[in-house]
Amino acid sequence: MRIEHQIRSFEQAFENYDGKLPLHRFLVGYFKQHKQMGSSDRRWVTRYLYSYFRLGKALKNEDRLLRLAIADFLCNQTISLMITQYLPDFADQIVLPVQAKIVLIEDRFPLFDLADVFPFEADLSDTIVKTDFLQSFFIQPDLFIRVLPEEHQKIVGQLIKEEVTVREISEYTLALPNGTKLEKLIPEAKFYQVQDLSSQKTGELFDPKPYDYWWDCCAASGGKSLLLHSIEPKIQLLVSDVRENSLHNLDDRFLSAGLKKYQKKVLDLLQNNELEMHHYEFDGIILDAPCSGSGTWGRTPEMLYHFETYKIAYFSNLQQSIASNVVKYLKPGKPLIYITCSVFKEENERVIDYLINRLPLKLESMETIKGYNDKADTMFIARLIRQEG
Repeated sequence: MRIEHQIRSFEQAFENYDGKLPLHRFLVGYFKQHKQMGSSDRRWVTRYLYSYFRLGKALKNEDRLLRLAIADFLCNQTISLMITQYLPDFADQIVLPVQAKIVLIEDRFPLFDLADVFPFEADLSDTIVKTDFLQSFFIQPDLFIRVLPEEHQKIVGQLIKEEVTVREISEYTLALPNGTKLEKLIPEAKFYQVQDLSSQKTGELFDPKPYDYWWDCCAASGGKSLLLHSIEPKIQLLVSDVRENSLHNLDDRFLSAGLKKYQKKVLDLLQNNELEMHHYEFDGIILDAPCSGSGTWGRTPEMLYHFETYKIAYFSNLQQSIASNVVKYLKPGKPLIYITCSVFKEENERVIDYLINRLPLKLESMETIKGYNDKADTMFIARLIRQEG
């Protein structure tokens, strides 16, 4: 009877989800509407939905419940009723590495094609190692925090005391299991920032100088600004975003981190902002551009199932327009830092081609930060220098 109950709970949630909200936000609302669901029900529905979407469009013509069992086998190291019901002879193989599990599935289901997991392969950047990237979707990414070096050992000790598995990446970076309740384990929020490993690595191209004036023009919750400030605390800073509520949330993060001196503006960078910005000149601009987020779909695998290809061109045009509108406020000889969390060449390399051919910008360096090998997001970053004229 338990398996029938789990199947019914999964199918009801699946039928109610249309992909318009991030899955985690949908589930919060869904569980509030279905208060009769106990903690075990919520846990299994969450696991099954995330596993199912990680399969992308692979074996799309197979029965939904068989697809769920296959996905759950590939994604997890602990057994489930779905696996014992539909793939009973695989149950004792549950702890195998993902690569070995994929071989088992390929042998059993000849129509299984790993490339179908991410059905946008033709749009991938040439720098992506496709097999590694595709296999990574069956592995839950880690939660990464950036810590103050002087608090590193104290925080590690506190987490070990609470029996949390910790990977020490560097004196600044720790990796924890996804879902770790940090606010309960480390109440002193000023000692750390939640920030993906790849996002932290973007700071290697910033190179700010004391008393420089930088603009984080699509600041969102302020993660890149906090990273910039940690590299050079004596910078001056303007942060802007089109969403006023994002800037309010940013205030709380900045206060916790001890970042007190900054300006902020609500700006739509697709519009003419000359009245607001005519007298501003910057020593550096961070453009963490709106994008498809395809480099983060290991955290939001529902996008493998619901994303529509036409949106790639939409984001590419948006990125080109924003960059064109902000670069005029950059001093000659100073950097524009262009960042996306996308793996699509149209949002990355092709945008850079557009910028250096249409604007007074020279490419200094660009890189795909391949987080898929580190249980992290995959990102793209380019450092472009404003030329005279």
